[in-house]
Amino acid sequence: MRQTLAGFATGLSVVAAEIDGRIVGMPANSLASISLEPPLVALAFTDTSTTWPVLQHAPTWGISILSENQAAVLNALRRPTAERFKGVETVSHNGAVHILGALATLTVRAHDFIEAGDHTLALLTVTDLRRDESQRPLVFFNSQTHTLSH
Repeated sequence: MRQTLAGFATGLSVVAAEIDGRIVGMPANSLASISLEPPLVALAFTDTSTTWPVLQHAPTWGISILSENQAAVLNALRRPTAERFKGVETVSHNGAVHILGALATLTVRAHDFIEAGDHTLALLTVTDLRRDESQRPLVFFNSQTHTLSH
């Protein structure tokens, strides 16, 4: 299943929150738009994640959709949890953490959590969002990052 779905191109995002004075978060390529009214998005978190059990208790989260020039940010976020955000430029507002220079940002709060196989599906209410229309996305396809071509 993993190999087959690697043929489905997705954008790359980062979900993060400030908890007890430190940034907790991780990359995510499972971001999906669910509803316009009310504004809902979803993310899926694997049950083996060590970040998810901490992140799920934050009242607000930031989701940053990475731009094509942010592959280095994605690589930094693959480091161990304690080092993950070192050197990554972020901005925090009311606990939601966003990556500076992202193509788009969303601020969200939990709407519902649904157990789904070996993942938890988090339905999230969007409370704020912004997009820089001059940027293009970083894309995940065949387990590698790519940029769009014209």
